[in-house]
Amino acid sequence: MSTARITFVFIILAILSSACNKSAKEIQPNIVFIMSDDHAWQAISAYNHPIGELAPTPEIDRIAEEGMIFHNMYVANSICGPSRACIITGKFSHINGFKNNGNRFDADQWTFPKVLHDNGYQTAVVGKWHLKSLPQGFDFWQVLPGQGHYYNPDFYTATDTLRVEGYVTDIITDLALDWLDTIDHSKPFLLMYQHKAPHREWLPAEEFLDLYHQIAFPEPANMFDSYENMGTAARDAEMLISEHMAVTSDNKIHPDIAAEKGIEPFLRWYNNAYHNNLNRMNSEQRANWERVYGQINEAFRNSTLTGDDLTSWKFQRYMQDYLACIKSVDVNVGRVLDYLKENDLEENTIVVYTSDQGFYLGEHGWFDKRFMYEESFRTPMLIKYPGVIQPGSASSLLTQNIDFAATFLEIAGISIPDEVQGISLAPLFEGKGYAENWRSSLYYHYYEFPSIHMAKRHNGIRTDRYKLIHFYNDIEEWELYDLQNDPFEMNNLINKPDYQQTRLSLEKELDSLMIMYQETPKTEW
Repeated sequence: MSTARITFVFIILAILSSACNKSAKEIQPNIVFIMSDDHAWQAISAYNHPIGELAPTPEIDRIAEEGMIFHNMYVANSICGPSRACIITGKFSHINGFKNNGNRFDADQWTFPKVLHDNGYQTAVVGKWHLKSLPQGFDFWQVLPGQGHYYNPDFYTATDTLRVEGYVTDIITDLALDWLDTIDHSKPFLLMYQHKAPHREWLPAEEFLDLYHQIAFPEPANMFDSYENMGTAARDAEMLISEHMAVTSDNKIHPDIAAEKGIEPFLRWYNNAYHNNLNRMNSEQRANWERVYGQINEAFRNSTLTGDDLTSWKFQRYMQDYLACIKSVDVNVGRVLDYLKENDLEENTIVVYTSDQGFYLGEHGWFDKRFMYEESFRTPMLIKYPGVIQPGSASSLLTQNIDFAATFLEIAGISIPDEVQGISLAPLFEGKGYAENWRSSLYYHYYEFPSIHMAKRHNGIRTDRYKLIHFYNDIEEWELYDLQNDPFEMNNLINKPDYQQTRLSLEKELDSLMIMYQETPKTEW
């Protein structure tokens, strides 16, 4: 071979080697955004909480093992629809206009899926949408009306409304995988794969109906909280397992048996929900349901539970069904991860697992979310990005769900508009952007009052150690918590002399955040 030909061959090999060794950042990655509904971080075993250890989530844990777990991921507004609006716009509720579940999302506004679509991404959203207006910026969408149903759910499509036989978590995954089979794998894609589960009323799939019925889950130390050292809002909230959780629709006891026991529903629709959920089932589904829950109903009928004993029983029933719903999510996440691997898509795909907010699993005696207290304010987040994120890594920096939009644009090589209020997490993936370059505090604002659960309107600030909350609507109260010394937020320090300088500093920083985020005047709250 001549010297010229040898030289030519080496040049070609060098070019090929250079192309093969491009970093993931130089190639637009695929994005699989997995979001469940009301999935508490405590119920993911990667977070090493006792509940997660008893009800493990090995498939979701794979994302942490192969990527990064975030220990301080928070939401901007802990309620379903508004949280989702914050995610797709990268903006707080007062900017995107979707403050509570009674609002309708302005789908004509800027969203990151639209931008990715306009920049060559194939885009789809399947599952829970919950924004009232129809999706925009997607090549394909099939979404649940409102909250949707666990069994034989209805779906909106671009042309029709249809009912699909089966269990909602399995169906949403089938839709996601079917779409992935139809697209061009040589081009980048965004898949927003969004589950209804484990939203109330927690109906497990047939194969998991009695999965956890033999396990006694540990009660939180503050499950019988008296709120002695908290504020009016905590005492007035209507989310107690003892009083406001339905023995019928939530705990699956027939309304007639509940009535025999002298248990009246806190809200009348609880009994209607019980019947409506079961009436959607076909004969086989209903038979499997009755096989498991018939025994539970008979045992309850023959019991003498009252007071704290009844509350403890309700807590166990809650945990058993809630966690069984999560089991289906976990199994189906595994199906998607396996698909990516088997179809050679894994190496250039960023996978995110998160929830639209956290959830109370008995802490302070509660279920549900809404408050700025940690369990609902904090949400899980696990991200894997082969070749960029080191497997088994972790971040404890303050991150927020308004950050997703900026993150996805940056990793796709698309400029981030100034109007986006979140910041890209991409520098954290490779160990950059730490310490002095990162945010030192988070802003929060919740608006939905008066409404179900009666969590009062409030805004506030969280730093790495402290939290200041301002309840401003029908009451005027402030709460201050030292999260280092009081991680379960049992002692409001707002009037303690030793904390007055801290309070003043936090109030000043809260004002700065409100200015930075262009918060609307208080008269409009």
